Amino acid sequence: MSSRRSFIKSTSLLSAGAFFEPEFFGKKKKYIGLQLYTVRDAMQKDPTGTLAKVAAIGYNSLEGATYTGSQNFYGMTPAVFSKVLKQNGLIMPSSHYRLGEEKTNGQNTKGTMLYEWDKAVDDAAAVGVKYMVCAYLSEQERGGLDHYKVVADALNKAGERCKKSGIQLCYHNHDFEFMGKGSTLPYDILLNTDKNLVKMEMDIYWVSKAGKDPVELINQHPGRFPLFHVKDMDRTPNKAFTEVGNGSIDFKRIFKQANKAGMKYFFVEQDITPGNPFDSITKSITYIKKNLV
Repeated sequence: MSSRRSFIKSTSLLSAGAFFEPEFFGKKKKYIGLQLYTVRDAMQKDPTGTLAKVAAIGYNSLEGATYTGSQNFYGMTPAVFSKVLKQNGLIMPSSHYRLGEEKTNGQNTKGTMLYEWDKAVDDAAAVGVKYMVCAYLSEQERGGLDHYKVVADALNKAGERCKKSGIQLCYHNHDFEFMGKGSTLPYDILLNTDKNLVKMEMDIYWVSKAGKDPVELINQHPGRFPLFHVKDMDRTPNKAFTEVGNGSIDFKRIFKQANKAGMKYFFVEQDITPGNPFDSITKSITYIKKNLV
């Protein structure tokens, strides 16, 4: 995750075949989302051209990844970015943010839950973001279980501010939240936040990589997972990222529980691709259209 960390710093549903209907975008509209971290290099070089290419492949919903630290969306003000989204028939209902304990070049990182969060929420609302997601905790932001309680308090506070603007705060998991000694895991503490202020974005890959069952997690916490990250795990001993439908995860089984999960949107994400990321996201959406929506 060092590449994600450095990148961030620098810059549903259904029984099989029946698609969810987002509660705030009208009925019968099918949304297939992409987490823009997957095409991060292209977004840095040519964000407007990349968004047009993503839309042409068939994605119509996005999750952002770069507001933190820049207080812009891919170098664009909220107004300009909103215009580009509209021109391409795209919405961005969700975007990733950082906690903010980790500094950038020795300075507090703006646009995080701990520093200038008000502006981040206002900017998110301006582009139609409905879910602001804590994307990742660096190693120094994790600590022991006592520190996770501090993080949980910060999440509750940030979630309260989001609520005032009609936005839902979420937390995006990796695998480290499921690691630990004893009966209590870090994820248990994060789930102990106010369930109305803090919901979860389930990264299906990382839950599976940690040896947990996404369906069991949904059954234990129904309605807590409005967002899914959809990425597959290859069948090698390395359990590496791969295109959706190309690996070992049974997405059909998981998607059957989407209504119980409370899922409203899902986003394809592939942190590392074997070649051109646009080839990978094309393979993923082809599988999704044929098998999940």
